[in-house]
Amino acid sequence: MSRRHLIPLIAGVVAAVALIGGAIATVNMGSDDAKPTAASDTIDGSRSPGDRADRGERPSPATSASASPSATASASPQVSKAPEATKSPTKKPSASSTPKSTGGTVTSTGTCKASYYATGSRTANGESFNPDGLTAAHKELPFNTRVRVTNLANGKSVVVRINDRGPFVSGRCLDLARGAFVTIASVSAGVINARYEVLK
Repeated sequence: MSRRHLIPLIAGVVAAVALIGGAIATVNMGSDDAKPTAASDTIDGSRSPGDRADRGERPSPATSASASPSATASASPQVSKAPEATKSPTKKPSASSTPKSTGGTVTSTGTCKASYYATGSRTANGESFNPDGLTAAHKELPFNTRVRVTNLANGKSVVVRINDRGPFVSGRCLDLARGAFVTIASVSAGVINARYEVLK
């Protein structure tokens, strides 16, 4: 075979090897997708008494305090959260993963310190207390008032329903059920600076 015919043949073999190598590299890169990592949202209930409201001082309801704390909560308000930069396709859904409409006319607003609580069996309005619910305690707002609470440190917000009285610690105006608090802050924070908006 002459040199003139040999050069195109070598060039064709080199091109084929390059294409096969590129295909193998593409397959290898596609198999290294990010694996989901387990969330470490373990709730630590060992906060000092100074970091949570004193539930022993809140007014006791007329009904007995014998109901289980795991009883189902009534109508849950909606939760909204600032969109995340990246989302894992296998991430388990939660109330705060997908922003929902939290419409309503704002009738008043302000800033204050907000804490959380996770103990008790009955709320001041007589409901069974659900520590994982989207509810909160306030000293004066009428029961069933919806309030949007925004963590000023990260912009995350949650809409809660007032069904309890408190907090009974100076400088705080809201005491969120733990389930509402963890949607906007880590439980280790204990107390946050928050903006509240009372919704009509």
